[in-house]
Amino acid sequence: MKLNELHADAGSRPARKRKGQGIASGNGKTAGRGHKGQKSRTGGKVARGFEGGQMPLIRRVPKRGFTPLKDNDYQVVNLERLNVFDDGASVDAAALYEAGLVRNAVDRIKLLGAGELGKKLTISVTAASAQAAAKVEAAGGTLNLTAAEA
Repeated sequence: MKLNELHADAGSRPARKRKGQGIASGNGKTAGRGHKGQKSRTGGKVARGFEGGQMPLIRRVPKRGFTPLKDNDYQVVNLERLNVFDDGASVDAAALYEAGLVRNAVDRIKLLGAGELGKKLTISVTAASAQAAAKVEAAGGTLNLTAAEA
């Protein structure tokens, strides 16, 4: 078989409709566009959201709040989840990511004080609550707060 002998199966590629080819074709005269109106004209496109001159919905509904330009979101980790690490381990963003406790090792991480920490750990995170810092110190560990990239 050669490339020039290949052909599509019968009926798999229907012929395109040829518009405006006379009354008998079923698509003659107005060529399926109906009578009059913006969409019947050549180049008669309607912009997305355009409602014929009526005040568009997006401008009618009230707007509330705003989206701040600076995103201050943190990935949060509760203290009790750090018990998966060995005693005396060094815990940083990479270690938290490897343990599956954060989504990625790049974004900022905040340590929260929920639960109890039963191990002595060296923890390096972007931020920590006062309660979390106190519990880490009470467990004999150290907490290093690293500067976050803005």
